[in-house]
Amino acid sequence: MAVEDPSMPCGVKLVIEDYPYAADGLLIWSAIKEWVESYVGHFYSDSNSVTSDVELQAWWSEIKLKGHCDKKNEPWWPKLDTQQDLSGILTTMIWVASGQHAAINFGQYPFGGYVPNRPTLMRKLIPQENDPEFEKFIQNPQIAFLSSLPTQLQATKVMAVQDTLSTHSPDEEYLGQLNPLHNHWINDHEILELFNKFSAKLEEIEEIINARNKDTRLRNRSGAGIPPYELLLRSSGPGVTGRGIPNSISI
Repeated sequence: MAVEDPSMPCGVKLVIEDYPYAADGLLIWSAIKEWVESYVGHFYSDSNSVTSDVELQAWWSEIKLKGHCDKKNEPWWPKLDTQQDLSGILTTMIWVASGQHAAINFGQYPFGGYVPNRPTLMRKLIPQENDPEFEKFIQNPQIAFLSSLPTQLQATKVMAVQDTLSTHSPDEEYLGQLNPLHNHWINDHEILELFNKFSAKLEEIEEIINARNKDTRLRNRSGAGIPPYELLLRSSGPGVTGRGIPNSISI
């Protein structure tokens, strides 16, 4: 979906420009990457400071050898020898637990709460040409589709689960924000300034995404019957909003 392009802000160029998840996701990814690199650079001055950090190396070994022992010998594991290695690992972890999770989780009820829009199961197979039901299917495919949908009991159970999964709690903490009770998490002035810069960047990204959603040229996020793509807007109120990126996976 993308090709490497050093001239682009995120280092890649999308093959499909009007791809909301990728376009907005790259903005969030690059903000996280910039924040992580500045944080790592503050505490680790060179490669030796990374390799000589016993606790850091033990953490990475435990992830590979115990957390994913069935994959411990795979050749694709990143090394943890340099500042760049550490930044890449942390950026990926933070992205997966924040932006990526938000994009696939908090839209479940808005898109799937209306069961015919995205049924979680179908009770009948599509008839084959030699099936006696095939003629009825051809004559009225809508009736065939509706008769295949989950029962009311099945549907309401799934709707309840989707509603729960898609709901933000009133005390949700969003990416780049701090609960006032936790504003003393560190007393390093430089790190606090870097964090504030990260938070301000995410506010800028929200404005960019809102502008994209009003751009009539982007047909996948603007137009008749097309809902704006808000899954990667950082902030949200409580409840089912179809937006908001929490600091971590908080179910």
